[in-house]
Amino acid sequence: MQETHKSDYLMNMATAEIKELLASKYKNSPYATRARSRMRELLATQGVEIEIVKGSQASWGKQLLTLTRRSFVNMSRDKGYYWSRIVIYIIVAFAVGTLFYDVGTSYTAILARGACGGFVTGYMTFMSIGGFPSFIEEMKVFTKERLNGHYGVAAFVLANFLSSFPFLVAVSLLTGTITYYMVFRARFFRYVFFCLNLFGCIAVVESCMMIVASLVPNFLMGIITGAGVLGIMMMTAGFFRLLPDLPKPIWRYPISFIGYGAWGLQGSYKNDMIGLVFDPLIPGGEKLTGEYVITNMFKLSLDHSKWWDLLALYSLIVMYRLLFFIILKLKERATPFFRSMYAKRTMHKLKRRPSFKRKPSLSYSKRQHALRSLSSQEGLSSPIP
Repeated sequence: MQETHKSDYLMNMATAEIKELLASKYKNSPYATRARSRMRELLATQGVEIEIVKGSQASWGKQLLTLTRRSFVNMSRDKGYYWSRIVIYIIVAFAVGTLFYDVGTSYTAILARGACGGFVTGYMTFMSIGGFPSFIEEMKVFTKERLNGHYGVAAFVLANFLSSFPFLVAVSLLTGTITYYMVFRARFFRYVFFCLNLFGCIAVVESCMMIVASLVPNFLMGIITGAGVLGIMMMTAGFFRLLPDLPKPIWRYPISFIGYGAWGLQGSYKNDMIGLVFDPLIPGGEKLTGEYVITNMFKLSLDHSKWWDLLALYSLIVMYRLLFFIILKLKERATPFFRSMYAKRTMHKLKRRPSFKRKPSLSYSKRQHALRSLSSQEGLSSPIP
């Protein structure tokens, strides 16, 4: 009887009164006392916990060594990262070697040597785009680990290059040895330059792909964007159209200067043709020197040596890696802002939807709508006698 009376008493109270009664009862209860004690403990230890988990306790050198070792192991185990490309490079090198085998110094060999140099420094290095899926996966791992503060951006950028260095050297040596001694058969120092030039071109392409991987959201867009960027670099290299004939705004300055193709091709021409003598177009005519071919047929300047071209190519590697570092740092700082903007925009769209707005609903609470029989209601009589 007492329970029924208490239930009727609560049902007749307003919602605000019930909330106030529950709040006052909770404040004086042991549950509230334990909760306040626990909150004081958490506030006292919060600063210590944040100080402990913030950043990495490993030194920068330890981070670099660990990242380099781990990345090298991943590259070694992943067949699609470098091993498959090495096989393809060897196959293509034999194809180029047999196609231009012992090209010689005839007049038609001038065009053949130029085409071979253009293919090696352009299309052959373009195959490095095949490692883009692995670049995307590596960037995903970096993003997660960087958010946890495991290591810095500089350590990641440098470790990525150091771990890929042995594979790039292997690609350059294998491809350069097969191609050069099947096609040109020149002195050893020219062979060394050929391999160094090829290494520089491949390293620049890989640096470009890492930049693209840090900017695009998925694999398909990365392949399309990377192919477009490399296509522009090859188009302004000086093979499809001579460098002096390129439109000066944009294409000659600055695209051809910041592209690897122009520097790689110039170095390849100078390394191959300087010191050679080619047969004339008409038998009995005056023979053509390699210097004449470079300056008059390919319209390249001999004011600087091939080693300056190689230095410019390697400077691009450093420049693109620095750009990769800057992009990662800017992206790290800008990501929270863009996420906040995206969340606000999403909430604004949701609020504009009719289904998001709350509709008034009928309440079936006994406290608000007490059920009474029809016979007890005024003006109505029960249909049941």
